[in-house]
Amino acid sequence: MGIISGLMGNAAETSIESVKKDYGKLLGQQEQIIQAYQWIRDLMIFTDCRLLLVNVQGATGKKVEYHSIPYRSIRHFAVESTGHFDLEAELKIWVASMGTEPLVYTFSTDADIYKVQALLAECVGK
Repeated sequence: MGIISGLMGNAAETSIESVKKDYGKLLGQQEQIIQAYQWIRDLMIFTDCRLLLVNVQGATGKKVEYHSIPYRSIRHFAVESTGHFDLEAELKIWVASMGTEPLVYTFSTDADIYKVQALLAECVGK
């Protein structure tokens, strides 16, 4: 992930191996990581079972919130990009029982937002 993208709060694809090393304890016995995207400190991890959101909080980063969203709970998602010259794209995810406001994540051009959308479509369709 580029420094500028990270500072702007844009996600980029990250190494599955490093995510396994740091967050493997959160996975079920047979659960596998498919893909991961990282912001400065936060992560979006696609596994074969769920979407795992890691939110590192505070200046020290000692407090971490983990959201586990089973794919069956995702009711709707959308990708928004303003064109070829845009530096970012947004992914919006509506989750059942979380109200009417979507979760919104911004991705840098380093991350192929259409690949993210295709992965989410495949996982939600299971």
